[in-house]
Amino acid sequence: MSALTTTADGFTLRGEPFRIISGALHYFRVHPGQWADRLHKARLMGLNTVETYVPWNLHQPAPGTLDLDGLLDLPRYLRLAQEEGLHVLLRPGPYICAEWDGGGLPAWLASDRDIRLRSSDPRFTDAIDGYFDLLLPELVPFMAAAGGPVIAVQVENEYGAYGNDAAYLKHLEQGLRRRGVEELLFTCDQADPAHLAAGSIPGVLATGTFGGKIAQSLERLRAHQKRGPLMCTEFWIGWFDHWGEPHHVRSADDAAASLETLLAAGASVNIYMFHGGTNFAFTNGANHDHAYSPVVTSYDYDAPLAESGDPSPKYHAFREVIARHAPVPDEPVPAPSPKLPPTTVTLGRRTPLLDRAGELGVPVHSREPLTMEAMGLRAGFVLYRTTLPTAGDGVLHFTHGVGDRAQVFVDGAPAGVLEHEHHQESLTVRVPRAGARLDVLVENMGGVNYGPRIGDDKGLLGPVSFDGVVLREWDAHPLALNDLTPLADATPDATRAGPAFHHGTFHVDTPADTFLALPGWTKGQAWINGFNLGRYWNRGPQRTLYVPAPALRAGTNELVLLELDATVTSRALLTDTPDLGVEKI
Repeated sequence: MSALTTTADGFTLRGEPFRIISGALHYFRVHPGQWADRLHKARLMGLNTVETYVPWNLHQPAPGTLDLDGLLDLPRYLRLAQEEGLHVLLRPGPYICAEWDGGGLPAWLASDRDIRLRSSDPRFTDAIDGYFDLLLPELVPFMAAAGGPVIAVQVENEYGAYGNDAAYLKHLEQGLRRRGVEELLFTCDQADPAHLAAGSIPGVLATGTFGGKIAQSLERLRAHQKRGPLMCTEFWIGWFDHWGEPHHVRSADDAAASLETLLAAGASVNIYMFHGGTNFAFTNGANHDHAYSPVVTSYDYDAPLAESGDPSPKYHAFREVIARHAPVPDEPVPAPSPKLPPTTVTLGRRTPLLDRAGELGVPVHSREPLTMEAMGLRAGFVLYRTTLPTAGDGVLHFTHGVGDRAQVFVDGAPAGVLEHEHHQESLTVRVPRAGARLDVLVENMGGVNYGPRIGDDKGLLGPVSFDGVVLREWDAHPLALNDLTPLADATPDATRAGPAFHHGTFHVDTPADTFLALPGWTKGQAWINGFNLGRYWNRGPQRTLYVPAPALRAGTNELVLLELDATVTSRALLTDTPDLGVEKI
């Protein structure tokens, strides 16, 4: 039996009137060593609930598997939330958007190019069923009906902006019920009549997503659903950033005024985001409207709790607003966390990527180049290798382009770069000899997370030709870069050009949060003690990468940078201040 029920205009929790005052806090964007801290700070701001998505693509990297370890230990996260006295809104997908790689849909789904994603296509629903069969038995013990913290579960996510397959939504609803989910179910859609109509299910609570125009949005929600609680499941109080664009912010006063209007109207709310966190490793998503636009590593979102877990001006402003409508703990506001003293790291050892790719990924041979999905690679890079038949100047043409950024080398010499976002497909190259080696290093910059292009292929997307002659017989090295131990023998090397891993060490007395700044470096990926911090790029807006204190250790620590282009320095800086870029006015 559901612990949370609806009345004509609100909620009751175990028979008592209840208003949801929640904040989004995605466990998979926060180091597990910091979950308890972030949950504690959520309660101190006045939240009684936290919300999280569940990323299918990470929890099920291959069909028939389920990963609940480390960053993905959702049961532990739910236990910590309950210990903190917080309820949980669970949003298990299967699609989550969230500016997350592929919207949370696994890349292996795309191995069948005819599959209709987010639909009642049996190939898609069968995959969901296989996932839910493994996931939900692990989560049912944490439902409120079993004494756990989860009081409501979402069916799909903003589906009305994508499709209108009512049979698909019904399949999900029934699938949750069949697997033991007794809690209140809800949908969420943008406060648009057409979206609400297409994304709702009879008998399931419809909620809205919006950041402004509060009165109008609530009116539209009420017009769609004549009775029941009004709830904004995503109250957007900030925004996310794309590479090459300004950093988005929303003033604390403006966001707090909208929150006040929302709560004064008697609505329930989930603040999106309470704490954004970080797109560690290769987990960021992308948008594709007129052009492909990948999301940056930071998911700070200009949230009340900053990426490093420090209270921002919004935290204080929201706490004051919430206190006018609900109890707020009579405890001190959390102080900013300690920061590591500024530290310089010298990266004096180097491992060239093109020379060592065979040790990082078992080569796959094919007559035509294969996509990443065809090789079973979710994220990372692929190094494609073949030979060029003739010498001289000519045009390399990549049929259908690349997904998403390709660096081209002829006999190890850089020949140019192609980028998906600029719709580039051709490149003029000079070939020094017949039989010269062609290397194409392709980076997956993040799967599209919103709209009809979800599931687009990555890697080389079609045949490659040189002056009209199609190149055959390729060796492809999938580079997931989950394990860098084969590079432990890196040697001193002053070379600073070309794709290479740069290694350095530094000493820490007491681990604390810090921010990695890379002036003089161009583009690549960073690891500290094997923990993948994410992507850096001098294109901005983001100029520093957040380093969580639990990723460090007392004593010697190792920093590894995969620099893809070139660097003018052999040093990196650990600073005590983040730099997320110039703000958008």
